[in-house]
Amino acid sequence: MNIRYFAWVRERVGVEEETIDLPGNVKTVADLITHLKGIDDYHAAAFEEEDAIRVALDQVHVETDEEIGDAREAAFFPPMTGG
Repeated sequence: MNIRYFAWVRERVGVEEETIDLPGNVKTVADLITHLKGIDDYHAAAFEEEDAIRVALDQVHVETDEEIGDAREAAFFPPMTGG
């Protein structure tokens, strides 16, 4: 799966995107976040405030209880503001 990071999430992880093989126990976005937090200290710091991060699967905004299914991309970003 291709994982993309934006704004301060990207800054904390240290990369804009990466491709990872998901273990079989990763079924939902919440599972994916838990998996990513375990990669290293940078990922753990990026997902420290899970409630402040939004996610999209294949460019569609979803909640963390969403099933990943056949999604090819997950994107993580802070809440967007307008003006």
